[in-house]
Amino acid sequence: MKLYTFHIPEDTAAGKLLPLVRRMLPELDAKTVQKAFDCRDVKQNGKRMDKHAMLIPGAEVRLYTREEAAAGLSIPFVYEDENILIVHKPAGISCQKDTKGGLTIGELAARQLGLSQPLRPCHRLDNQTEGLLILAKTDEAREAMEEAFYHRRIHKQYLCMVKGHPSPEHAVLRDWLIKDEKLAQVKIVKREQPRSLPVVTEYQVLEQRGDATLVEITLHTGRTHQIRAHMAAIGHPLLGDDKYGNRDFNKQKKAKSLMLCAVSLSFDLTGRWSYLNLIHPRTKPSFLKGDK
Repeated sequence: MKLYTFHIPEDTAAGKLLPLVRRMLPELDAKTVQKAFDCRDVKQNGKRMDKHAMLIPGAEVRLYTREEAAAGLSIPFVYEDENILIVHKPAGISCQKDTKGGLTIGELAARQLGLSQPLRPCHRLDNQTEGLLILAKTDEAREAMEEAFYHRRIHKQYLCMVKGHPSPEHAVLRDWLIKDEKLAQVKIVKREQPRSLPVVTEYQVLEQRGDATLVEITLHTGRTHQIRAHMAAIGHPLLGDDKYGNRDFNKQKKAKSLMLCAVSLSFDLTGRWSYLNLIHPRTKPSFLKGDK
């Protein structure tokens, strides 16, 4: 047997133990974690836990695997040089530390490279959003990439699956967004209001798939939950999005995770960083893995 152990952060919100273990031990696949709970090979403060157990902030968790080696999480590297690393961030991994715990994408990538210090993300993707993410290997690279994002000299495109069929097939949505820090969500409004920020989201319908549609998104502003909230505001929420979307429709479509992926990056840089203009990183969403 192999032992994995960690302490639950004191500020962890109430919830079930099993999903927390998956976040805290991303090197183990979901099947291995589930089997450990089924076999009662998970202990919290010395007591055996099943899959229904609730977490205890500050508790010690010990998980035993019965296999010789559990399947590990491998972060896909899309591009690498001496300055930056571009990865395909899986859904369920955060860019920054949060109260739910678990290793960040920068920590996981550094571990994979055999580095002692985590790499720094140059921009953010939500925990549940997968796709291309730039990690800096040096402070100089991070500052340059952050400045380039600020001046809109790095461009991102996304693919998502949405409920229904957006009409027209192409549009540039221009509205305002208000962020509710307490609820950790945002709201789209038609007119400027106190604390509101402008949001511009461009979409292009690619393919209708029954009662859902594959859509390409180009962001002209980069706000929290912008794509999810903006598409929901026009009546076409993303599949797998229970926060802004239609939970019954998600269950019907068996959409258990958010169908949103940052699929491409392009650069319009000058000076020593202009070499990145020649690369065109692309990736494929996990929700399209069955497609040719």
